Amino acid sequence: MEAEFVNKVSESGIITLDLEDFYPKEETAVFDMKDHLFMGLILKEKDFREVMKNLDLTPYKDKNIALTCSADAIIPVWAYMLVASYLQPVAKEIIFGDADFLHKTLFLKNIDRINAEDYKDQRVVIKGCGELPISETAYVAITNQLRPVVKSIMYGEPCSTVPVYKKPRPL
Repeated sequence: MEAEFVNKVSESGIITLDLEDFYPKEETAVFDMKDHLFMGLILKEKDFREVMKNLDLTPYKDKNIALTCSADAIIPVWAYMLVASYLQPVAKEIIFGDADFLHKTLFLKNIDRINAEDYKDQRVVIKGCGELPISETAYVAITNQLRPVVKSIMYGEPCSTVPVYKKPRPL
């Protein structure tokens, strides 16, 4: 008599959540103020406004933009606002910061769109290993979002998990 193979992981009711599914996939671009300053360091208002007026917006169309200045220059706040006002009609999103900050911000926005109620009273495993680099920021964000509603949170793979949170039983 042959023993029937039973997949206990699939029968456990555990939901696996792969943060790679929320990884930003849209195209991004960096708008570096340094490239539009006199000698890469000085903002001359009249010249800067002219540069912005004649800026080719094509490279920024339908992209998420990191608006930054990589030079050690003093940039008035209005200049960042001016750039954003020119980019906004063509860009998907404009974030003040470097490319890494843009990526983290978009990643967190994607995680924030999760409807936590879909996981109410569920046992959830947050997948640990994958192809893409997932920052600790994302793992903390998903934990904060799910903890109030789930039965438990685990980290790893369904066959080998590390317990993170277990909802206390009612008295």
